[in-house]
Amino acid sequence: MIDKLGATDEQLDFPIVYASGLNGYAGLTEDVRDGDMKPLFDAILEHVPVRDDNPDGPLQMQVTSLDYSSYVGKIGIGRVNRGRVKTGMDVIVLNGPDSIPVKGRINQVLNFKGLERVIVDEAVAGDIVLINGIEEIGIGSTVCAPDTPEALPMLTVDEPTLTMNFMVNNSPLAGREGKFVTSRQLRDRLDRELKANVALRVAPTDDDTVFEVSGRGELHLTILIENMRREGFEMAVSRPRVVYKMVDGVRHEPFENLSVDVEEANQGGVMEELGRRRGDLQNMESDGKGRVRLEYRIPARGLIGFQGEFMTLTRGTGLMSHVFDAYGPVDNTRGEMAGRRNGVLISQDDGAAVAYAIWKLQDRGRMFVVHNDPVYEGMIIGIHSRDNDLVVNPIKGKQLTNVRSSGTDEAVRLVPPVQMSLEYAVEFIADDELVEITPKSIRLRKRYLKEHERKKANREA
Repeated sequence: MIDKLGATDEQLDFPIVYASGLNGYAGLTEDVRDGDMKPLFDAILEHVPVRDDNPDGPLQMQVTSLDYSSYVGKIGIGRVNRGRVKTGMDVIVLNGPDSIPVKGRINQVLNFKGLERVIVDEAVAGDIVLINGIEEIGIGSTVCAPDTPEALPMLTVDEPTLTMNFMVNNSPLAGREGKFVTSRQLRDRLDRELKANVALRVAPTDDDTVFEVSGRGELHLTILIENMRREGFEMAVSRPRVVYKMVDGVRHEPFENLSVDVEEANQGGVMEELGRRRGDLQNMESDGKGRVRLEYRIPARGLIGFQGEFMTLTRGTGLMSHVFDAYGPVDNTRGEMAGRRNGVLISQDDGAAVAYAIWKLQDRGRMFVVHNDPVYEGMIIGIHSRDNDLVVNPIKGKQLTNVRSSGTDEAVRLVPPVQMSLEYAVEFIADDELVEITPKSIRLRKRYLKEHERKKANREA
């Protein structure tokens, strides 16, 4: 276990207390089964250093997180480093040591009690509190006493690396399941999110129904989408794209440090796929027990859609994590980044899917829909077994005649469809496709629903 964690024997040299919070006992030997929690409290007093907070000094508090309420406005969350913060207190807000002081007054002070927030009259140094009434605060802002304006160094927030288009849903099924469906409602919700989600960026486009939303990664953006659909929003989103920057006239893209932990039997497939996605192997370590850890530096665009592929390659046994490294020059010498290998099955008509038609189409690929699911022209109903898109008819029923058959009809046996999660859908789609998101459904569709429109767009591209 020490080898897997990359730890040393010296790091295990710390006091051990054996305790059970459920049964209410603690002790210094592993055979303890009764008593009280006093040994644990004594160990805390002995080994945990006493903080040097000064509750009697001038106020100094740094905002480390933001929240928003439609009743009180922006809410700053942080730890009181020094002094006391009180309701109705006049303060100075500084955004860094060299910033211009801004006067403000604290409207309310709240403390945490479990998961609840409780209004208090006063909080002292060491407390983690919430304050409101000051709209000028942001991440890293220092709230000080007016007579002692001492600013702490600003905290840095990672810049967005991925962007997606959020747009009004214009499919034939639009408006049936969602409560908020207009561009005005979508814009207001995104503006409200910006007040608390400091790593998010929202920019308008030439189309009033389309908004460009940028975030720190797929997870950051899909959490926002999931929250919105639970609130009753209905919309369509595009495939994630990386945010490029121009540095000294050279186009730069974001790179990530990727760490994967896989079984040795799956190592070859994972390394082949990461090589296809332009990952550069930095380090490889084996634990000697059948697992290996691989560390890569890879473009952020190479990670789009990799999560699902990785789980398939490792049969669910792999572990992966990645963090932002830096922006670097775009490598154009190796051609375009490899995309999805399979084409899709596209519905050619509107209606409800028929079991007989799905059964006949199962040889062409894996399906997303089941019997009686609503489909429309241009909707993606499955994954084609080949690399090209195929237009099919999922609503075609069996031809009926008045001639009696001498034998029995063949039983219709349907293969279970691919389970469609939001993360899978966002990773799966190509540049010419969209994900239609409603409070009840997640559907895939082509950007242009008509086949002749798709052909025209391909010719223009």
